[in-house]
Amino acid sequence: MNINDPAQLARIKAEIVDSFDEELEMQMEEDRLDDLFEEATDPTAEPLLDRKVYFQELFRLQHELVRLQDWVQHKKLKVVVLFEGRDSAGKGGAIKRVTQRLNPRVCRVVALPAPSERERHQWYFQRYVQHLPTAGEIVLFDRSWYNRAGVERVMGFCTPDELEEFFQSVPQFENMLVRSGIILIKYWFSITDDEQAFRFNMRIRDPLKQWKLSPMDLESRIHWEAYTKAKEDMLERTHRPETPWWVVDAVDKRKARLNCISHLLQQIPYEDVPKPSVQLPDRARNADYYRKPVPADMYVPDVYGTPDAGAPRHVRKSGA
Repeated sequence: MNINDPAQLARIKAEIVDSFDEELEMQMEEDRLDDLFEEATDPTAEPLLDRKVYFQELFRLQHELVRLQDWVQHKKLKVVVLFEGRDSAGKGGAIKRVTQRLNPRVCRVVALPAPSERERHQWYFQRYVQHLPTAGEIVLFDRSWYNRAGVERVMGFCTPDELEEFFQSVPQFENMLVRSGIILIKYWFSITDDEQAFRFNMRIRDPLKQWKLSPMDLESRIHWEAYTKAKEDMLERTHRPETPWWVVDAVDKRKARLNCISHLLQQIPYEDVPKPSVQLPDRARNADYYRKPVPADMYVPDVYGTPDAGAPRHVRKSGA
């Protein structure tokens, strides 16, 4: 690859910009949702983190996450990170930013649905054990076995005896994980009552986000105080020196993501991994090779082929 060639250099720059587009698109989408509720913003509130600073820090931290990923593979580490918090607390957004530049074969996300009839009669931790990492893997749990101490407790999906058994068992279970060599990190994303109401209202009014608002989410608003008591009890009974909880102030989403990623990087000492230089081999060329043409009717229609044509005719604008 010749970076002195203007055409090649332009192509390299375009590729780099393209890699940033996904993050920019997600952030622009959140700003669009903020605009829907612009009238509800508090002029006296602390300003959000500046976008330029946010992106600079996010890309720097994501570069460090790639280094951490390489170290985890190199040292055959096993890492489990739990993301817990109220509905709309920002767990999913933080997880996206952690995984965005990482290899999905190394770092994967586990977000389990409600247990099946069979799973309800298993040992409670059994459905989670099968998703634990092997050597060289990072597993992020978008909600975890702490469902029992939160939603199951508040919504009456478990009995008081089952809840107490959970509190008695979870320290032993997590000790077993740590003794087996797993690095266990637990985050609780904390938001205020007003902030959750604000985010739920944004979801209600935005058709692209309404799918995120489940009946269980709506029910959680009714039981805000019960969830608060359950959280306080959970943190008090399961915060231990061997497996501590870390609370992320998540009212400002950008700060929460940066603070969480920065803290995560500090939990696992890592170094650069030596890598052999990679050379792209020349393609083998055979005199009798012939690339057959693809039939025209097999191509996806090139409706966006003309740069100045604007949106294709079949794409309707909102309200059209």
